[in-house]
Amino acid sequence: MSHSYTGFVSAQTSVREVVTHSAEETIALGRSLVSILMPPKLVLLRGDLGAGKTTLVKGIAKGFDAAEEDNVTSPTFTLIHEYRGFRVNIYHIDLYRIDTPRQLETLGLDDLLSENSLLLLEWGEKFSRFVRERDVEIQIERLGETERRIRIVT
Repeated sequence: MSHSYTGFVSAQTSVREVVTHSAEETIALGRSLVSILMPPKLVLLRGDLGAGKTTLVKGIAKGFDAAEEDNVTSPTFTLIHEYRGFRVNIYHIDLYRIDTPRQLETLGLDDLLSENSLLLLEWGEKFSRFVRERDVEIQIERLGETERRIRIVT
């Protein structure tokens, strides 16, 4: 049974904000998000280049036993990295280099949607579809060399 990612942000939106002081703390935060990221989910990861989106994904992938932290890398050039866990398939997707709806269609993201899929989407805000359809939005703001403000909107 597949899950449709249509919907809207309701008045019941919840926001959690955390400041991390190191990459290790950001990874630990990612591990702690497992309970709110149970599939099926579409998650927008927002933040400037180098903000720490992939660092957070390292923790999420480890939390779901889908990949070791050292095996998680940025999908900037490959566009999609897949991490298969026992319960969850994580797709870490980077749309930074995707500019048109046609280019987006060629990625086949709809084919990745399933009951055990967690789509972690960087630069998804470039396409209004994902802003409307997202289940969770995580915004990462660089405060300093190692400090990050992370807002989780569910």
